[in-house]
Amino acid sequence: MMRSDGICARKLVKAGLARALFWTGTDALLGALLDPPWTPVVLGYHRVVPDFRVEARQTIAAMLIAPRMLEQQLDWIGRRYRFVSLDELGERLERDGDAAGRLVAVTFDDGYRDFYEQAFPLLQRKGIPSAVFVVTDLVGRRELLAHDRLYLALRRGFAQCENPALVLRSLILELGIGMPAAERWLGVEWTPERLTAWLLRTLRQGDIRRVVEAIEYVLGVDDEATHNLLPLTWSMLARMQRAGVVIGSHTRTHAWLTLEDHAQALDELHGSRVTLESRLGVPVQHFAYPDGQFNRAMAELVAVAGYRFGYTTCNHRDSEQPLLTIPRRMLWQNACLDERGRFCPAILSCHVHNVFGLVGGCDQDHVAWGSPSPVGSVATAAHAEELSARGGAGSC
Repeated sequence: MMRSDGICARKLVKAGLARALFWTGTDALLGALLDPPWTPVVLGYHRVVPDFRVEARQTIAAMLIAPRMLEQQLDWIGRRYRFVSLDELGERLERDGDAAGRLVAVTFDDGYRDFYEQAFPLLQRKGIPSAVFVVTDLVGRRELLAHDRLYLALRRGFAQCENPALVLRSLILELGIGMPAAERWLGVEWTPERLTAWLLRTLRQGDIRRVVEAIEYVLGVDDEATHNLLPLTWSMLARMQRAGVVIGSHTRTHAWLTLEDHAQALDELHGSRVTLESRLGVPVQHFAYPDGQFNRAMAELVAVAGYRFGYTTCNHRDSEQPLLTIPRRMLWQNACLDERGRFCPAILSCHVHNVFGLVGGCDQDHVAWGSPSPVGSVATAAHAEELSARGGAGSC
């Protein structure tokens, strides 16, 4: 009850503050102070699901949005901005660094099949250009992304084990996997969401797979949830590309690149672009960093791999690689709800103007290569409030 009351109180304060900033125009003023005038507004989403409440009980809630909420958000933004494709936005940025004129681009990460089934028809009907960043090794396969497999495995563990966090710690040590900052396991109120976030930001992709496979060997696989998490197929991508959807890269396997060595990171970047261009027959210019994790060396590697534009999930912009570190506003179902659970335009306006960036900040190290982030949410400021209560992993 106390935790529920605390969440409600935070929502009330957030909504009240957003309304005050919105109706006085202060949110736009703060946004102009935070970002250069030419900084584009790029929105980021993940999954679009027909029933948020049902899906949120099975998978990572902070990556979900229902079609109705997506439409409400886009309608409000569309009355104030002009939607453009990433290609048009990129051309303007490259030509003269000027993206002024209240332009906004819409992107979706990971390449889930529900983008084709739920989002694509809605966007086509409304005439809104969009882009989808895909994990190429998974396209057309019945294999899940690493963060989804890990979350589902941990969720089963929490349901079946008396002390799942300690059992998992023992399992990781038995597998011979190094445990950076192992003392963080003590005194933390672990949930499947929080543990998923921490492990993904701590262990390399190969070690994550070993952990997941070990858990699945003992506890099995959640087949029902798996069905809803399948990736796009090549035929779906080809049809959407012909309809004007920009197809970008999200690496080969969704590896957290700053945790991988140089050779592996370059393979993830270059291999994904080559595969997309070979299968779709078009140049691939756009790249989105998994979990938004990047540093200067990684941005330079993205350039080496042949990309012209890169998109993050935080507010940091690298001065030497501005076109490869374009920030996005990551949104989801509950990102713009008021204290009564209703869509709140004032909160959305604060997100669009990056006001919550003042509060959320950025916990990444954008200088060092391969230094794990501290325990906490994988989310951006766009949904920091909800994830601080849930411990979710919403920027995957």
